[in-house]
Amino acid sequence: MDVKSNYERWLASPRVSEEDKALLRGMNEEELSDAFFKNAEFGTGGMRGVLGPGTNRINEHTIGRVTVGFGLYLQKAFPADGLSRGVVISHDNRFHSRDFTLQSADILSRMGFKVYIFDDLRSTPELSFAVREKKCCGGIMITASHNPKNNNGYKIYDEKGCQFVPSLVDGLLEILSGLPDELSYEVPEAKKKGKVITLPASIDEKYHALVKKVQVHPELDKKGFKVVYSPQHGASYEGAMAVFTSLGYEIIPVAEQCVHDPNFGATKSPNPEVASAWDLPLEYARRYDADLVVMTDPDGDRCGLAYRAKDGEFRRLTGNESGALLIDYILGEKKKMGVLPENPVMYDTIVTSSLGRKVAESYGVKTESFLTGFKFIGNRIGYYEDQGERPTFVFGYEESYGCLAADFVRDKDGIQAILLYTEMALFHHLRGHDLGEMFDALQQRFGYHHAVLKDIYFEGMEGSATMRRLMGGLRESPCKEFVGIPVASLADYLTDVHTYADGRKEEIVGLPASDVLKFFLSDGSTICVRPSGTEPKVKFYIEVVSPSKDGLDEKAENIYNDLLRQCGIK
Repeated sequence: MDVKSNYERWLASPRVSEEDKALLRGMNEEELSDAFFKNAEFGTGGMRGVLGPGTNRINEHTIGRVTVGFGLYLQKAFPADGLSRGVVISHDNRFHSRDFTLQSADILSRMGFKVYIFDDLRSTPELSFAVREKKCCGGIMITASHNPKNNNGYKIYDEKGCQFVPSLVDGLLEILSGLPDELSYEVPEAKKKGKVITLPASIDEKYHALVKKVQVHPELDKKGFKVVYSPQHGASYEGAMAVFTSLGYEIIPVAEQCVHDPNFGATKSPNPEVASAWDLPLEYARRYDADLVVMTDPDGDRCGLAYRAKDGEFRRLTGNESGALLIDYILGEKKKMGVLPENPVMYDTIVTSSLGRKVAESYGVKTESFLTGFKFIGNRIGYYEDQGERPTFVFGYEESYGCLAADFVRDKDGIQAILLYTEMALFHHLRGHDLGEMFDALQQRFGYHHAVLKDIYFEGMEGSATMRRLMGGLRESPCKEFVGIPVASLADYLTDVHTYADGRKEEIVGLPASDVLKFFLSDGSTICVRPSGTEPKVKFYIEVVSPSKDGLDEKAENIYNDLLRQCGIK
């Protein structure tokens, strides 16, 4: 895009406020380039970006245009009853989230849609549930998930409460390509305006009641088991506390982080994957002599946890580790009780540790892996739902702290997760074990798995070009070995070809094309390289596997450094 002409177009437009024009005039050349070098795009988690004026920013103009496009898409997809079925809109605690919710509701109602909104912020999983409960034709979640405080975003959902998969996004993008730009579009007014309806408290109550049903052992004695909980200033606080307290858990909320503060003033990071996000919750845990710490991210779809070890110290589990433990707990206990369903299936992603798959398969559970993004898991549940005979969903998870135990929601659900993680920790606590001991026992059964995620940011227009060169270079001259370990095969999910060291090629079936490469090493280790769909960075997923726990971290670090060296980055 022409940065200069777009900048001048914004300065000349009467639709742009004087405040935003002043912000634009105060930008330096690099800031202007980043604000205008492209349009805000849909990635793995919808459309996310920095708040502010510009085509590559989240603002009332970019939000308004995509809402018109979404409305036109729904009118085309549901010509008979889309307007009457309606749309649900929810939001998190971020700057302008409520403004964008009301703006989107107004636009869709002017287009003739019935629109449901909540009286205040609600979590992403409850938005998914509400779409299904009200039998709507779509949904919108205004959120930037765990991104920094200066970000916001826009996630769209289909009639099954699942985030749009690429084939549906393509249909929306086609419509958007035919619309005027973000400062010139008009709202196509319907002859009869749709109603904007505030959802009643009964929606919360139905959702909470279903969450409680995911318990495996509700009868456990909860007395004396203390749990510290943080919602990271976000949308899960009221719902999580309602569920926990009604079930008799002794919950200690991190008060400073229970305020719906868009500045995230009491946390160093709203992302449970970041160590500094845990500073205050762990301080609470030590102060109150707690047994467990659980945390949801701002829009309430992710969950992290830290347990108190036998030495009194608190240790965090990664999403790969906690997910594998929970799979073993749920499937193992259900099998003991004779309630594991016939033809069960578990879903994960291609960047998730192989440990969870090994655990599930040990219980006779079929596993399927998808591209990064929980929408593919939700979509698969819906796909089988539309079939006659189908496998029974028992669990879905990804490495980035997202999981789902019951499919009344079609996105990852942080409240389901913290309830089950708490129950699992209590179950083992009552038997004299901490989660670290249980995870070590799990690895003794299936091998030691050490997964590491590394990020490198590539900001701005030049950064975007650098990411393309990086991925292109790995495709044109793929690495043959890492630290002396031969590459056994390479899966390219953009070309859908899996190439083996002996020259054999296999087609990758059932997954949409995606800019992802995965190296399979001869010793069972893997390296996956993927540009982020929500932030300007490349993600490197390294997993090393060994019968021994010794040297795993060093091995993963050496493989990562060798990859960077071969790419010319380090």
